[in-house]
Amino acid sequence: MTGPSVPEQQPEQLVEGLITLGGHRRMLWSWPLVAAAVALAVTLVLPKGYTAVTRILPPQQGQGAAALLGQLGGLGSLAGALGGGLGLKNPSDLYLGMLRSDTVADALIQRFALKELYDEETMDEARKELRKRSSFTSDKAGIITVSVEGPDPRKAADMANAYVEELHKLTSTLAVTDAAQRRVFFERQLQMTKDKLADAEVKLRQAIESGGLVSVDAQSRAAVETVARLRATISAKEIQLGSMRAYATEGNPDRVRVEQELASMRRELAKLESGTSGGLKEEPTVEGAPPASGGVGNIRLLREVKYHEVMFELMAKQYELSRVEESKESPLIQVMDRAAPPERKSSPKRGLIITLTVAASLLLTVLAAFAKEERERIRRDPVRSARLAVLRDAWLRRGASK
Repeated sequence: MTGPSVPEQQPEQLVEGLITLGGHRRMLWSWPLVAAAVALAVTLVLPKGYTAVTRILPPQQGQGAAALLGQLGGLGSLAGALGGGLGLKNPSDLYLGMLRSDTVADALIQRFALKELYDEETMDEARKELRKRSSFTSDKAGIITVSVEGPDPRKAADMANAYVEELHKLTSTLAVTDAAQRRVFFERQLQMTKDKLADAEVKLRQAIESGGLVSVDAQSRAAVETVARLRATISAKEIQLGSMRAYATEGNPDRVRVEQELASMRRELAKLESGTSGGLKEEPTVEGAPPASGGVGNIRLLREVKYHEVMFELMAKQYELSRVEESKESPLIQVMDRAAPPERKSSPKRGLIITLTVAASLLLTVLAAFAKEERERIRRDPVRSARLAVLRDAWLRRGASK
């Protein structure tokens, strides 16, 4: 004869379980009630926290530079290529990283004396505590939300707004936009060109003072200026090609076009310098040797001066355009919602704490009720009671022998 099926056993086990819990019903309501009272008392003594929120819109990549750079003709494509190589793919991620930086955190720690407020001895510990109380998120539209928890509503709002102020200061010292990066690049190029131009002018003046002034005819001057301008254009193309190699493959049509233009200009320059295209033919020189005397030496030095003058003019125009574009992008950060003192506390979450405490205590009470009932069953069963005694003696004896 077969035993009862599993579906028939389940209702019986459920009834047995309910009977067991019914026998301990006083414990089932008293223990969670005591736990809730303890949780309530704890939440009353915990320090209150207030969370202030501010929302900002980081600068987006603009297209105003394209119109300005078109005024420069051939060299405008150079800045366009640099802008594509230096462009920011996701401005929100960049500004989130800046908000989380140690520079911003240290500024807030010093400004609000957070080491004393958090009772921390080192800056590293204060930074960790500040980051626990701060939150930075970005939504799909790119809007950044800054949330800061403080001990009182006013301080929480001041700290949230201070994050935006410190971010303003940090962006003013770093080149984080397209125009700012172009401005830094052309500022360096302009300074280098200025130094080279000054050196070339000094050499030309020294040559004239030592060898006397040798006249240069109009045709030679025209050839010198043509060669200088072509060399400057080639240098600009080389800078453009170098920036394109960072993001364009060898088969990229724009890169191939620039390489072809550069090769063509180099061939034209070679013709002019060799005298086959109406230019001025010069004597070969050796590096480190003194400049040639007479008209050829003066022309060579004059050509260097003209070359650096053209480069200086081109770089100065690019630098001014990048400064104009950078100024058009300010203010860099727009504050959509300035943080105001919150009207309600954000911590401790009294309702959540009490609910979780009651749920946990109820679960423990149920387990304790079943454990107590099982212990009573073992005590009434001589066989199981004897085995439990043997098990207890074995563990106690082993513990005593140690």
